[in-house]
Amino acid sequence: MILFLYQLLLFHHLYTEAESTLCRMMGDPKNPLLSKDGDVTIGGIFAIHSKETLPSFEFKQKPQPLSCSSVNLRDFRLAQIMIFAIEEINRSESVLPNVSIGYRIYDTCGSRLSSMSATMGLMNGPDFVAGETCNGQSSIHGIIGETESSATVILSRTTGPFKIPVISHSASCECLSNRKDHPSFFRTIASDYHQGRALAYIVKHLRWSWVGAVNSDNDYGNYGMAIFLNTAQKEGICVEYSVKFYRTEPEKLKKVVHTITKSTAKVIVAFVSFLEMGLLIEQLSIQNITGFQIIGVEGWITSKNYITPNSFGSLGGSLGLALRKINIEGFSDYVTKAFWDTAFPCSQKQGNSSQYALSCSRYQDLLVLKNYNEDVPDHRYSSHVYKAVYAVAHSLHSLLKCKEQEGCEKSLTIQPQQVVEALKKVNFTVKFEDHVWFDSTGATVAHYEVVNWQQDSNGSFHFKPVGYYDASLPPDQRFVLNTKNIIWAGGQLEKPRSMCSESCPPGTRKAAQKGRPVCCYDCISCAEGEISNETDSNNCKQCPGEYWPNAKKNKCVLKAVEFLSFTEVMGVVLVIFSLFGVGLTVLVAILFYSKKDTPIVKANNSELSFLLLFSLTLCFLCSLTFIGQPTEWSCMLRHTAFGITFVLCISCVLGKTIVVLMAFKATLPGSNIMKWFGPTQQRLSVLAFTLIQFLICVLWLTISPPFPYKNMKYYKEKIIIECSLGSTIGFWAVLGYIGLLAVLCFILAFLARRLPDNFNEAKFITFSMLIFCAVWITFIPAYVSSPGKFTVAVEIFAILSSSFSLLFCIFAPKCYIILCKPEQNTKQHVIGKTYSKPIEK
Repeated sequence: MILFLYQLLLFHHLYTEAESTLCRMMGDPKNPLLSKDGDVTIGGIFAIHSKETLPSFEFKQKPQPLSCSSVNLRDFRLAQIMIFAIEEINRSESVLPNVSIGYRIYDTCGSRLSSMSATMGLMNGPDFVAGETCNGQSSIHGIIGETESSATVILSRTTGPFKIPVISHSASCECLSNRKDHPSFFRTIASDYHQGRALAYIVKHLRWSWVGAVNSDNDYGNYGMAIFLNTAQKEGICVEYSVKFYRTEPEKLKKVVHTITKSTAKVIVAFVSFLEMGLLIEQLSIQNITGFQIIGVEGWITSKNYITPNSFGSLGGSLGLALRKINIEGFSDYVTKAFWDTAFPCSQKQGNSSQYALSCSRYQDLLVLKNYNEDVPDHRYSSHVYKAVYAVAHSLHSLLKCKEQEGCEKSLTIQPQQVVEALKKVNFTVKFEDHVWFDSTGATVAHYEVVNWQQDSNGSFHFKPVGYYDASLPPDQRFVLNTKNIIWAGGQLEKPRSMCSESCPPGTRKAAQKGRPVCCYDCISCAEGEISNETDSNNCKQCPGEYWPNAKKNKCVLKAVEFLSFTEVMGVVLVIFSLFGVGLTVLVAILFYSKKDTPIVKANNSELSFLLLFSLTLCFLCSLTFIGQPTEWSCMLRHTAFGITFVLCISCVLGKTIVVLMAFKATLPGSNIMKWFGPTQQRLSVLAFTLIQFLICVLWLTISPPFPYKNMKYYKEKIIIECSLGSTIGFWAVLGYIGLLAVLCFILAFLARRLPDNFNEAKFITFSMLIFCAVWITFIPAYVSSPGKFTVAVEIFAILSSSFSLLFCIFAPKCYIILCKPEQNTKQHVIGKTYSKPIEK
């Protein structure tokens, strides 16, 4: 508001005096701090002082000019390097030969008002005469400056309509890349588009996901922080807070410091300009705020003014992006020899009309400068001012049609727009081998060093390079950081942790907390069948079909394979029972063979008895084919062998049942039925019944045979290897045929149950068939409902149970007589005429 009133007062003063003079300068003219005449002139604007003092606005007299204080040694060095480059070009025979370059350098005191005044001074020219029309044209062919982005925006917008080229050495704001708003702006520093992204890459590379953000409330800080925040979001970095302040807002600065102290983020990204950072460091040091890892920008990270014993407690270990350090040959000697003549022009004889006579009292605060050339080798902006001056010189060289050692056509009139177009085409290399050219936005390629604030064993502070960012390289090679050489905040050797939530270990996934940033999350174990093999995984992934998570759910392992094995307890028990059945059957066969001539063995066709014992042996052995890992051959063998051997067994039992019935019928008077069912017919019947089952099995194997199958339906965590039936119809046809014969045998045996006791074994067959049918009827639902190896166990149990029932029910009574009641093993006993019960007619 005060500045506005000041401008209004000056405008009123101009208006009231307009009648006496057509055009006159308001108040004292703004004079350059340093100047020199030449054939062509380059302007310079630097904040050689960093503080301004506003005059008193009492509206009783004309306001006095702003007064400046507090020397800014960095910008003073930049002014020196500009003069050094100009004098070097003036001595050169290859660039602008026989053409002298002059300069006019203004001090803005870090004030926007003074900056505007300096800009107007450069644009209007030094020889403005009161009383003439205000249509004078500046002789400036280019302006070097300013240092700060916001001030450069004002400068570029002011000079833009007049096509005067502005080349900045440190204004990196991305806003200046807009060629529509800044058509005549160039810079020898890269845009903050790269710096903002590089800061996010540093944070991402160091695996920090929870950071705070502080920036200057100006174009430099606001645009740069916006780029960082946008990149950070894409890289999965969360920002706990984003605050900003300006150098003239002490209350906001206090709030920023308070926010930092209350935060949980241990990493702070400070996109702060040089002057604001000095104020922030001062507050952090006063309040002894330590333990925060600061990530800085080129604007302040390599300023030796800020690295002191007090500030190092708060900022020691800071990381940041810095411009490359380039030593310009001859500059150190130049400033040593020419310091007094340059810094104190009032000490010279004022014989040149273009050199303004100034009071030496204006330079009293420069007397505090001591060892003024010590920082020359470390000054990282000097090369950018140097290249800016040479860029203007090369543009003028091409416009003046200069030839080496022949000079230039000085008579040519050069318009500012011509210099702008020539700057777009410059392409040269300076003496320290840096290539200079401007891209479509007027900027150069981004090259940054990553530096670390460190302290030597002798107590001296320095900025140690620990990496780089080079935008000219391919994307995967642009950023390199050597963490082994970094000293972290507080002088720690271990990298600090900064995250909203602890990392989720493998086997878990992140679940966002409602209403909080994505970096704040809970760790949830992966669901059944899923794994995560990375830390901080957002999602778990499903294991492939034959794989299953391990106990920690961080790796997919092959599922456990399940089948009825010979080595497990169940398999061993079933094998024992099978072999026991085989052994028992063989013993019965041996016993029968040894007693083959006895009546009890001869009764009911001993040949069928031996065939039945053979088939029972096969039935017991058949159960072994169901144990072990299923293969293509074992699957086909187990079901067909089971079907054929059981049909052979039931056919023998059926034959014996028919023999009993036929034998009883044959004892009736006049019966001749046995001739139709003698031994030959019995063999043929067994063969015929078995042949039918054989044909069914062959048909089954031909059309759709059983095959090994990995069943993953019952259990998710394991694979059941079983025999798929292939054709279900084939399986049930085999089983149904066995059942049909068993039912038929049961019916015939049931009908013969009341025949004479001594001759009759039908009741034992009836009982055996009853058990057989009961076993297989209960087998069906058990087979369907039992998963995995239990299905096979149920089937084996059914085979063994039915086999043992036939063996015991049919042969146990005869073995008992042979072994325990030999007196009953006689022909008279077998053919006895006693009836246990009256025969029903």
